[in-house]
Amino acid sequence: MFESVRIPVIAAPMAGGPSTPELVAAVTEAGGFGFLGGGYLAPEALAGQLDRCRELTALPFGVNMFVPGLRSTVDVSGYRDELAEEARRYDATPGEPNWTDDQYPEKLDLLIERRIPVVSFTFGLPSRTDVDRLHAVDAAVVVTVTSPDEARHAARIGADALCVQGFEAGGHRGTFTDDPHSATGGELLGLLAALRLIAATVDLPLIAAGGLVHGADVAAVLAAGAVAAQCGTAFLRCPEAGTPAPQRAALAEGTRPTTLTRAFSGRTARGLVNRFIQAHGGHAPAAYPQVNAMTKPIRGAAAKAGDAEAMSLWAGQTYSLATDAPAAEVITRLAAEATEALDRASKRLG
Repeated sequence: MFESVRIPVIAAPMAGGPSTPELVAAVTEAGGFGFLGGGYLAPEALAGQLDRCRELTALPFGVNMFVPGLRSTVDVSGYRDELAEEARRYDATPGEPNWTDDQYPEKLDLLIERRIPVVSFTFGLPSRTDVDRLHAVDAAVVVTVTSPDEARHAARIGADALCVQGFEAGGHRGTFTDDPHSATGGELLGLLAALRLIAATVDLPLIAAGGLVHGADVAAVLAAGAVAAQCGTAFLRCPEAGTPAPQRAALAEGTRPTTLTRAFSGRTARGLVNRFIQAHGGHAPAAYPQVNAMTKPIRGAAAKAGDAEAMSLWAGQTYSLATDAPAAEVITRLAAEATEALDRASKRLG
């Protein structure tokens, strides 16, 4: 699967806008492998993005899906009242805290119908039936995991590969469950620790994800046993990415720390610290996607106003080291830096 990709760098699926057909095609055409983020998209919108990818490249690409979780029973009314005051800053109203399956069945049917060659899953396990349906059309199944226990479960349902996500990663943590009693959503493993522990647990190809923005990072995870490095933050400032202008500016400034927070979605995610996180991060309940639905109008209004202080500025811990360059240049740079790093390490061991 990924062993045949010329440059072992994968453009991570970044749902909500950053992942675009243009970014997927640019990375893929440059020798890497691109993923569309299927989360939050209606089936019709996803179908349009698939069509656009096919217009831009004849090479294989992947699509990521959010696995629907259990409907949370956490009371979100207090947080909604708190958000109402926040919304008034932008002449907006919090959304209704509705649970949704993100139209998962319809989108899965679409990917099977279109015979997408690689389908990855985040936030949990697809059913064995879903995996069998994908295998029936020769699709490879990748499951995002953050621990050896999650890796064992993914292997049992027939996953072909695992995306191992360390706590350094930007955006949502791919944990199967978000522990409401933990500020971080559960146990935190750094990427190298997770890779080594999971490699000792299951015999599956491993994709490494979390804070990888330099070729030396790519070299490190390949040396640790990964078949490829999955990079998200490294591509956020590319012109092909759909990253909003206020987020681009905050990334380029490079002065904000990152933190894990449930403030925007009700699920633990890593982003740049801003006023919204500071004001609401300590009160947000573990209730995804209800909280996400409530904050959506606020985030949208803040983006329209060009105000980064109430936007979800998802980014990995090493975001300040990423560059502003076309995706093909990023791929070429990562490959050159990785080669140099491996040569340097080989001579040091020499």
